[in-house]
Amino acid sequence: MIQLLKEVARGKRGARDLTYDEAFQAAEYILNLQATPAQIGAFLAAERIKLESVEELEAFVAVCRKYAERRPVHEGIDFAGPYDGRKTSFIATFPTAFLLAAAGMPVTLHGSASLPPKWGVTLLDLLKEAGINAETLSSERCVEAAAQTGVLFVPTEQWCPPLARIRPLRQEIGMRTIFNTAEKLIDFSFSPYLVFGIYHNTVFDRLSRLMVKLGYRKALIVQGAEGSEDLFIDRPTRVYAVENEAFELNIVDPEAIGLETEVPETQWNAREQLSTAEAVLQGGGHMAFYNQVLLNGAVRLSLTGKVKSVEEGLYTCKALLDKGDAWDVYSRWKQAMLGNGTREASSV
Repeated sequence: MIQLLKEVARGKRGARDLTYDEAFQAAEYILNLQATPAQIGAFLAAERIKLESVEELEAFVAVCRKYAERRPVHEGIDFAGPYDGRKTSFIATFPTAFLLAAAGMPVTLHGSASLPPKWGVTLLDLLKEAGINAETLSSERCVEAAAQTGVLFVPTEQWCPPLARIRPLRQEIGMRTIFNTAEKLIDFSFSPYLVFGIYHNTVFDRLSRLMVKLGYRKALIVQGAEGSEDLFIDRPTRVYAVENEAFELNIVDPEAIGLETEVPETQWNAREQLSTAEAVLQGGGHMAFYNQVLLNGAVRLSLTGKVKSVEEGLYTCKALLDKGDAWDVYSRWKQAMLGNGTREASSV
């Protein structure tokens, strides 16, 4: 590990990118705690300063996948959002998952307890507010819920234990590291489609090339709300569409399709996130969040080929929300995750 650390920490002019094999070895040392805490911290900080190469990212993803429980549960779309959570925006991807499942497109969600640098509200916090302690769920319970509803939720650190072992180090470092990207790309259910959130547009090119290397059939890289995969509803969103080893920049403008809506100032916590999501899933709630779920659902259905256009996706999604189909999927999923064995609808 010392030799690998020397290569990435020689300073601005002396540092070099590791080869794939070198980065793979570094990831092995870190995830198996064969390196000391000081070495791990120094390596992750040096990589953050140098900026990770495509080969380094690919290697770290490969090692995370090596130690993860991965199952071909369904052929669908992976929603890869930030594990450090949200502080100022609605987690639209959560209700969007049940909307897509109602449209016949299976979804995989995943996450962990909050991490630096943001320390925001995460999917696990939202689930706990719904009475589901995902951190104690068996993988069989999660898979069974997916079989019944088309929505798989994976508590990442339970399905990839080495990430749980290095959590204390990541918390002490307190900044973004290469794992903030790698953990989102474990692809627990071998999904052919991916929607992936980023914060800075400077990483579009690198991550597009990474998606090509990882072999996704189609991927959408979104510079969304708080670095998430959620398209904005009050302004245009920059996205990169990746397909057939090619990628291009597009702009998704909600105003162009009549959906642009001013977003109300909201004090977000897990309770507010859940109640807002449930209201939308029942065809109601504030129009900004309803429209945001419509837009994200339509774009993701278009990405997967379930609809021929975003406009067709909007009509499809609106009908599924207003007729209660998305709420029915959510209700059945929640009951399955709670282990109640019933298909009765839950209440807000």
